[in-house]
Amino acid sequence: MNIRKKIPITFIICSLYSTYTWSQLVECDQAGIDGQDIPNGCIIKSLEDQIGTGHGDENTEGSAVYLIKRDPARSIRRGRQLFQRKFTLAEGHGPRVNIFSDGDITTNRAIGAGLSDSCASCHGRPKGSAGFGGDVVTRPDSRDAPHLFGLGLIEQLADEMTTELRQLRQETVDQALSTNTSQTRSLRVKGVRFGRITVNGDGEVDSSEIDGVDADLRVKPFFHQGGTASIREFIMGAFKDEMGLQAWDPVLCNATDPQNPQIQTSPSGFVYDPSKDNFERPVACDASEDPDEDGITSEINPAVVDHMEFYLLNYFKPGQYKVTGEARRGQQLMQQIGCLGCHTQNLRIDSDRRVADVETVYDPVKGIFNDLYATASTRFDIVDDGQAYPKLLPQEQPFLVENIFSDLKRHDLGPAFHERDFDGSVVTEFVTEPLWGVGSTAPYGHDGRSINLDSVIRRHGGDAQQSKRRYERLSERGQAQIQAFLQTLVLFPPDDTASNLNPGDASNNQDVQEPDVHGTINLGALFQIEEESPE
Repeated sequence: MNIRKKIPITFIICSLYSTYTWSQLVECDQAGIDGQDIPNGCIIKSLEDQIGTGHGDENTEGSAVYLIKRDPARSIRRGRQLFQRKFTLAEGHGPRVNIFSDGDITTNRAIGAGLSDSCASCHGRPKGSAGFGGDVVTRPDSRDAPHLFGLGLIEQLADEMTTELRQLRQETVDQALSTNTSQTRSLRVKGVRFGRITVNGDGEVDSSEIDGVDADLRVKPFFHQGGTASIREFIMGAFKDEMGLQAWDPVLCNATDPQNPQIQTSPSGFVYDPSKDNFERPVACDASEDPDEDGITSEINPAVVDHMEFYLLNYFKPGQYKVTGEARRGQQLMQQIGCLGCHTQNLRIDSDRRVADVETVYDPVKGIFNDLYATASTRFDIVDDGQAYPKLLPQEQPFLVENIFSDLKRHDLGPAFHERDFDGSVVTEFVTEPLWGVGSTAPYGHDGRSINLDSVIRRHGGDAQQSKRRYERLSERGQAQIQAFLQTLVLFPPDDTASNLNPGDASNNQDVQEPDVHGTINLGALFQIEEESPE
């Protein structure tokens, strides 16, 4: 399978040349520079060009859905640039709530958010990645901006867990009704136990022993307390609360319509079923025709949300750096002292909605700039429907998510992790933090208040009290071995990591800073649709 043979070689070269980026980017026209001459400096396409013909469908040329279905690598690339784009006042940037940024913070958390003009201003490290950043003020004790590596895998795992949990509940109800006797069943999915339910003979469900998830059995993996189910909701909330940008979205607006809610499937394949869940309704859904009447208007085209969602669905998972003998022993010790009881190492997706995977590992030979090398592999099928370009659709095959180290459950880790909220209440339960990437993301804790790995491990209590005590009883070498393993779980800058898409030129040690010398993870090599202007 070689998509590139459909593309002129000059276009491939142009695509390769124009895909290197920094963390936050302006448009070339705004900056007064030539993107062809300064490939690292700006976004060549205007926001209007990136929006194209809008949300659209798979047959509307130039629309977001058209690209997602027929040129997914281009959509991912465009989503990445939109993630890094610095939005302007003319495009609707700010204020978050009103021109005075005042109100009741207990009902509108956006009042405490920091105003950003780019997603990458909070999630921009390592350079050019949807990584992690500094603190975001969403509680009095602050919050640590998490990394977004592997976000699509997390969304899919949580969604499949939800489906499986609800299937178990329904099977138990059916069995209780058919036998007219009480039935109790353990809620165990993907190797993770979420407590149990008891169903009486009349079908009444006792949810009191459910553990780590609400009674509706919806696993919500986003935000540390488990507040959001999907990437699309996450994006819409961040645009509004952190950047003051409001979006009318046909997917979420129709799914949350107060009079006639309808099942919707996003272009990235997430199903919003209002009969099963309550989803977050965008403010702009209820805007009047006259924005001066209610102060609400739509500033973000749905196509922007489409590309951003697809980008984050397919975003790279973290890599693994050099694993020494000491690090391997540290992983064994983590198992022995019980850390993996919550930090489950591997979880399996049954039907992967991504179109590609990238595996990044330590390789001192091919890893020219940072001793890391990435191998990209496609996970789509080519479906020729007679159009100018065939559809490239996800194969939806199983995928083992390795080294995620999370059960996606909520746990109480004791008072050292409890957090005050603005209304005086205390938040006590948080979703198990995936450990992939942890070697790159100090400081630690959901609030970023632990300065190193040793201190955050010792901070554990509650559900992790026994494992913490076992860690404390280890020798200094044993503790150092665990930390050594955790340090192998790393994030990386895609622009500086050699890959099979652009392996670089290791023989040129004079121009190592140049992208074509050190190599990159360059999805431009997978573009299918020819365009006159580069991305």
